Amino acid sequence: MDLPQCRKCSRGALVPLSDFGPRGASLEYKVWACINPVCGFTIRIDKGVVIYGLKVGDLKRRFDEP
Repeated sequence: MDLPQCRKCSRGALVPLSDFGPRGASLEYKVWACINPVCGFTIRIDKGVVIYGLKVGDLKRRFDEP
C-alpha cells in the first residue's frame, strides 16, 4: 500500500488507523495520522464531521470530559 505524504510537514507519511464504534462495530480508517512524531497531524471523522489539524494527544477522550 502506498501511503500518502503528510502535507503539513512533507516529511512523514499518513497511516490509517481503525477503531470500534460505541456498539462494537469496526470503523476502518477512522483516523489518518502522520508518523513524524514532531508533526503528529491527524485527520478524522467524528459523528460525520471532518476534523483535522490536531496533533495526536490533543484530543480529549470522552470519558475525560466532565
